[in-house]
Amino acid sequence: MSAAGQPAVAAADWGTTRLRVWLLDDAGNVVAERRSDEGLFSAQPDRFAEILERQLTEMGASAALPVIICGMAGSRQGWVEAPYATVPVSLAEIFGAAVSVPWTKRDIRIVPGLAQRDPASPDVMRGEETQLAGAATRLGPGRHLVCMPGTHSKWVGLVDGTVTAFQTFMTGELFSVLSARSILSHSIGSETKVSADSPAFLDWCGNALADPVAVETSLFRIRAATLLHGLQPADAAAALSGLLIGSEIAAAKNRFAQEGGAVVLIASGGMQELYQTALRLAGFTVATVDADEAVRAGLADTARYFGMMNIENAG
Repeated sequence: MSAAGQPAVAAADWGTTRLRVWLLDDAGNVVAERRSDEGLFSAQPDRFAEILERQLTEMGASAALPVIICGMAGSRQGWVEAPYATVPVSLAEIFGAAVSVPWTKRDIRIVPGLAQRDPASPDVMRGEETQLAGAATRLGPGRHLVCMPGTHSKWVGLVDGTVTAFQTFMTGELFSVLSARSILSHSIGSETKVSADSPAFLDWCGNALADPVAVETSLFRIRAATLLHGLQPADAAAALSGLLIGSEIAAAKNRFAQEGGAVVLIASGGMQELYQTALRLAGFTVATVDADEAVRAGLADTARYFGMMNIENAG
């Protein structure tokens, strides 16, 4: 526990390619922050401790400051494996399943990912569960449908603080691969930034929502429109984004049997704007939660679970 405005815990989101570290006070406020490209790939096989200690030292953290980590540091290829918690699972169970990193002077815990073990729909997530926890504890009881866009977008069913089911969509990765390594790269070039108010995005997203099964055949239409109708690179990128996001939302509506109502969107920046626009186009009302704030809140809640932060000073 710490004095007001002083670091109580270090919170880290350790992804495949990126590392984000925050020093948080008892109220969960950010005292210091660092971001780097030292994700899982850079830390393998045995640089995790070195990288973390350097980041903490450069932020002025004390040698005794405890650390909570989520993300790929807890994968089988990571620092210490934090076994998946199986859905359905409550948020408290996720916090309690965090594993300790041995052979360190600090108290370091890694949050587990989630696994859906149904043979008909196997799925996993690692890192997003902490974002979800940070948002869900502030949503209150009841039934919620949550969308977390990204390289691998996650849609999650949440009932009274329990994750009941989820599904992954490789939307971001498909956009990256198709725009850079498929025939569509000749249409898109380097124009990969998409605006949510682009007519091409709205048009192609609307078409995908209306006829999601046609996404595979619709992809080549982007190339054909370039050759036959002079579709420009920026519009080609917007068309691809709209097509993929629209197809994702249509599939999620079918998976979770929800034709309308509310969706909690955990995202930030341009991704938040694209999905917010697409979800409204699909007939949803949207409540947005900033992704960075959500993951910090989830890490802080885990720290409080382990007594690392003063609950009385929680925000």
